[in-house]
Amino acid sequence: MTAVPTRSLMVILASSLFLGACSDNDEVMTGLLPGDPEPETWRFALEEVGGSVQDAWAQEFRRRIQELSDGQVQVEIYPYGSIGNSPHLTGLVRDGRVHLAFASPGHVADKIPEAGVFLLPYLFPEDDQATRTILSDPELGSLLEQAWASAGLQLMSLVPEGWITWTANQPLLEPGDFSGLRMRTMTAPMHNAVFEAWGADPVALPYGEVHEALQLGQVDGQSNPAFAIAEMQFHEFQSHMTLPAATRFVASVVSNREWYQDLDTTHREWLHGAIKGMPEFIDAIQQEYNQRSLQQLRESGRIRIHSLNEQQRTGFHEATGPAVDAYRAQAGKRGAQILERIQRLSEAERSAGQEEASAPDPAIKP
Repeated sequence: MTAVPTRSLMVILASSLFLGACSDNDEVMTGLLPGDPEPETWRFALEEVGGSVQDAWAQEFRRRIQELSDGQVQVEIYPYGSIGNSPHLTGLVRDGRVHLAFASPGHVADKIPEAGVFLLPYLFPEDDQATRTILSDPELGSLLEQAWASAGLQLMSLVPEGWITWTANQPLLEPGDFSGLRMRTMTAPMHNAVFEAWGADPVALPYGEVHEALQLGQVDGQSNPAFAIAEMQFHEFQSHMTLPAATRFVASVVSNREWYQDLDTTHREWLHGAIKGMPEFIDAIQQEYNQRSLQQLRESGRIRIHSLNEQQRTGFHEATGPAVDAYRAQAGKRGAQILERIQRLSEAERSAGQEEASAPDPAIKP
């Protein structure tokens, strides 16, 4: 029997393996070639419960990013309380254990004093579109991004969630009504300064502790957008709500700065693409949620709702001076630049709105 050379034997074996691999409907070949990459998961933490404005933002963001990435990026959403309170969530982002999170100025201003500007009343115009225009200003955005970066955070978006309302067991129609009132405030000292300027005794508490504090009588009042009051059932322990049209609740969406900088071009384009257009989307959502919640609160019969007139609002505005001074002292040079930029933009938007309102209707002939 003639021996087959070793080299020839190897060729025969390789050919047999190849032919065998090509048989049986190519099932074996499937495992020899790389398949689709495993989806990447981004963890997103909220400061509000499911069904809230923040949840609506996160759900829409998840839908968009998964569509843009063709499923290569998945988003896990963690509602408030599932992995910690607001300051804890920001710490998780800073440590890189959560990729994205909402961060409200009520606690972020502890680490980023410039964020306290969003706690100042009577800063933004009453028109929602005008406010969106201001928040999208490139110069303002650059100043804010620098401030957030100083705390190891990348500012991704600003999210207005509606006007903040006040609740208590008495009407709050002038600064004197706050005298001696134990008003729950967010944990940032800047929020305390606002209510101190009106004569209140601030009691700083995390969001998750407000319901119990109201129930036990540890605080006399609190401030939040209408949708938050309804969903957290704060009105069960309060008999009056005031609509001052003073302060807009503006939250921020943040990411870990190092994580953001390490994203490749494609992932960064997906991220920015998913966020583009979100201000218009969420503004419509917050208006719907707040209007619906106000109607529910009216119909509940548990709380009486008051709206401040122009004279009453002027009284509060004039009493806010000490809080503005406190902000300037806390936020330094960059904080002053941010405040002045917003004031300048707000004045321009108000002037434009007045000119538009006074312009003759072209459809009406003299």
